[in-house]
Amino acid sequence: MSSTLSTAPSHTARLPAPTWRPATAVWLLSLWLAVAGNLPLWLRVNGLVNSPMQGLALFAGFGVVVLGITAALLSLLAWPRVFRPVATVLVLVSAFNTHFMLQYGAVIDPTMLANVVQTDVREVRDLMSWALPLTVLLVAGLPLWVVWRRPLAVRSWLPQTGRNALGALIGVVAVVAATLITYQDLASLMRNHKELRYMINPVNTVYAASRLAVDQLPRQVQALKPVGEDARLGASYAAQARPPLLMLVIGETARAQNFGLNGYVRNTTPALARWQAEEGLVNFSQVQSCGTNTKVSVPCLFSPLTRTQGGDQIPEHENLLDVLQRAGLAVLWLDNQAGCKGVCARVPNASTLDLKLPGLCDSGECLDPAMLVGLDERIAALDPVRRARGVVLVMHQMGSHGPAYFKRSAPDRKPFMPECTSNTLSDCPPEELVNGYDNSIAATDHFLDLSLQWLKAQEKAGVFQTGLIYLSDHGESLGESGLYLHGLPYAMAPQQQTHVPMVAWLSPGLQQRSGVGEKCLRAQADTPLSHDNLFHSVLGLMDVQTQAHALSLDILAPCVTSYAQLDPVTPTAAN
Repeated sequence: MSSTLSTAPSHTARLPAPTWRPATAVWLLSLWLAVAGNLPLWLRVNGLVNSPMQGLALFAGFGVVVLGITAALLSLLAWPRVFRPVATVLVLVSAFNTHFMLQYGAVIDPTMLANVVQTDVREVRDLMSWALPLTVLLVAGLPLWVVWRRPLAVRSWLPQTGRNALGALIGVVAVVAATLITYQDLASLMRNHKELRYMINPVNTVYAASRLAVDQLPRQVQALKPVGEDARLGASYAAQARPPLLMLVIGETARAQNFGLNGYVRNTTPALARWQAEEGLVNFSQVQSCGTNTKVSVPCLFSPLTRTQGGDQIPEHENLLDVLQRAGLAVLWLDNQAGCKGVCARVPNASTLDLKLPGLCDSGECLDPAMLVGLDERIAALDPVRRARGVVLVMHQMGSHGPAYFKRSAPDRKPFMPECTSNTLSDCPPEELVNGYDNSIAATDHFLDLSLQWLKAQEKAGVFQTGLIYLSDHGESLGESGLYLHGLPYAMAPQQQTHVPMVAWLSPGLQQRSGVGEKCLRAQADTPLSHDNLFHSVLGLMDVQTQAHALSLDILAPCVTSYAQLDPVTPTAAN
């Protein structure tokens, strides 16, 4: 008797792994980004509509525009090995953008992206909060899980190219159709509120990155054009008994509105007020910055070009420090910030990053008075021949850098309490936010007082003839119109981000040497000025003779009798 045994297959057949059709993945992700990834944009638009009907039409039309642009971009990238990593980057970028736009009212333009690239560890740490990972999780968690759960279906390259092109075309057609249907309302909205174009995630970042690559990277590899090749020291150096020493204090994030000398309701500058009343310090009340962030303003401050001539662009020319050094003076840059943005690249420079000073340098960063520690030794270490002619010393402050304003003042120097101790500024009561910021201004007042005392001691000891110019790089928003921090495109920036404080003090010796008297200097105190004036005013004060010196931009020129016979010169790139 025989029996037949049935045998099972040695292995089960595998089902094909689930995949996404590229078009499905593109439009689902585009829809998510258009809605959840653009929450700050829709909140902003909602605050601008005048009626529910207008709002409905505007949201529908603008929403399709955002959806179409995003879908067109993703369609071009819908390749199996490309889509998931690119989609991951774009989703994460949208999530991070959403956080910073919601928390601080930021917009993403090429300048803001350049700031992000140059941000250091200290600045990143100050921007961290529990709200950041929560926002990233809510905006990016679901789409990233879906994207990485299954890959795109693989097709041969020719059909896939056609499908990608068709998807991009459909996106463009949707944008055109929605724009035409809602043209009147949409055009008016975009024309009157230009900041909206920098709020569309993630297209804003793609555009900003492209502009940076096209406009700025080529300039960074070009050699700088020389400025002031004819620079020489003037007649005041011929038989000088003591060399001049000018301290330039470049402030950070100080806005004129909260400066006590400018009539602020609080006396945030008591020491400077005393120097103004007793020692001849002059306050300039109408000064405009060149930019709304450090990356633009600091190079522009030292540029031979005005803002309208391109001083706010990536530098193509040497700067003030190069001209001073070429003339034979000693130059030193001390930095308590995230670098000099290339301005000090060709002169002696130092940073406080490595200083370990208890009470001044805690938690990985220093308070500004740390720059005064060992200053005599730093100056003594400069080239002795140059030092004997004269010194220009630049102090780059931490100042009022946000959002952690409470870190900018010493624990025993906080006249305005209670203060905000969170870097999520919108969570703080407005009065506590202002208290923290005003304490940082009071800390700058203290630092300038110490600097002026040091300069006065140098004068009294017969070492130098001394002077100081303080000028902030840009201002700050403290919640006005829902805006925080700084960095808005200049054309749409509020006055709080562009109106900055400036003071000047000249010792009696430097006044006599330069011919710039206190009375004449005070007469310029309410004259409208800007960052454009610093380059030329320092050349005049230090008696550096060069065709690059424009008398029309030298705020001290009206005070110097010898200049009266000279014709003003307007600087050009050729100078």
